[in-house]
This record gives sequence, structure tokens and C-alpha cells, in this order.
Amino acid sequence: MLLTVLGCSGSIPGPGAAASGYLLEADGFTLALEFGNGVLSRFQEERPLFSMDALVLSHLHPDHCVDVSSLYVARKYHPLPPSGPLPVFAPAEAHSRFVAAYAPNEAERSSLDFSDVFSFHGLGSRVEIGPFTVDSAVVAHPCEAYGFRISCGGVTLAYTGDSGPCAALDSLASGVDVLLSEASWTHAPDRQPDLHLSGREAGELAARAGAGRLLVTHVPPWTSREDVLEEARSAFGGPSELVVQGGRYEVGERT
Repeated sequence: MLLTVLGCSGSIPGPGAAASGYLLEADGFTLALEFGNGVLSRFQEERPLFSMDALVLSHLHPDHCVDVSSLYVARKYHPLPPSGPLPVFAPAEAHSRFVAAYAPNEAERSSLDFSDVFSFHGLGSRVEIGPFTVDSAVVAHPCEAYGFRISCGGVTLAYTGDSGPCAALDSLASGVDVLLSEASWTHAPDRQPDLHLSGREAGELAARAGAGRLLVTHVPPWTSREDVLEEARSAFGGPSELVVQGGRYEVGERT
């Protein structure tokens, strides 16, 4: 399984940096995970425009999904559009969310139908998406939000989405080869609960889970990436690093 980072800036895009967007590839299948600000542009730098086979969204905050509106335009109006709608696995309100994000007034919203471009599917249970087995669970965030455990060919990656510490993350991350974890700030007692992980909490999650490797992502432009990584490494003794835009990471069996 190959993980490619299209964007990893937390909460907003940074200077020259897209917000959350990742690709997982195996057996010739391309699964996109998140599609935030700037990700469609980055996707086209990495792959042909219509080479995505399915899209999974953890939640519907803009930094994780806003470029779906532009993807709609590309798939709807390109002179050589792809055949059939793109499967999108997302929270329940995804359809209405993207209609509202795209259409500027009620008249257009009431007449807009995304079903010829996207086929929406819910989350919260195990689904098979191409060669991937995807387990999702509700995590601690202010809206309907999910973390994921994605397996293929005997290897497994867990992705926290955006979440504070919670039992669901521990379950999803247990024994994984790679934990892709957000860490939006350094640790402090006054951090808002049920919102994000600190670097220390990401490291503690990896340690409790027995993860083979920790990849830290979603650090906002105003937060020190180095401080977040230092916290994570202080709590987790295994391999850990900050992901970078354009980075490629093999998710393989541990030796």
C-alpha cells in the first residue's frame, strides 16, 4: 500500500501548502482520503484528473472537503468526462453540504442534483472499496466525524481524521503498521476538549496501540511542526516523522 500526501496543512492551507488530502494506492486502485483546500490542484500534479477510483471524507469541515466543489465542476463539465459517478464515502449530510457549497442561491440549490457525478455512501461500518477494507468509527470532534482503519494485502493503516483522544481511536489504531495521526497543537491543560490531538497525545496513542510507525500530519501554519514532533517522539519510542506535501510512504509489514 502506497500513501501519497497531497496536502497536510492543518485547519487552513498554508503558504504553498494544501490542506488535508491523501492518496492510498494498491493493486492499481486509487483511493483518495480527504479533499481540502488546494488538494484538487495537487492531485493534478500527481495523477491524471480522472484517475481517482473512490473518495473517503472523514468529516465536512472545509479543510477536509471544500475542493469537492471544484471536483464536481471538473467531472460535470470537462469535454471528456469520466463514465459514471465517483463513489464518495462521507458523513450523512455530504450531499446537501456540497450542493450548498457550490450553488450561490436557493434557486440553483433547489435544482441541483449531484447524483450524476457522485454516488454518496455513509460511514460507520465496514465497507470494501476496491482492494481496501475500510473500517470507520465516530471520533471526538464537534461535528459528525470519523477515524479509519484501512487494510489491504495484510497491511493496515489507521487515520485519526480530526479528533480529541477517545476510545474509538485506540480501537482503530490497535496493532496497525502505520498510524497517520493529526496533531494540531502542543500539549497544554487549557486546550479545548474533543477537538484535536496534541503531539504528545498522538505519540501516546501510537504507543498504546503498538503501532509500527507514526506519521504526524495536520499541523496548522501557526504551530511549530518541530515542537509537535518532539512531543510525539517523547511519548512514542517507535519510528515517527512529520509527513510532507508530496511525500510518499510505503505501508508494509513490520519486520
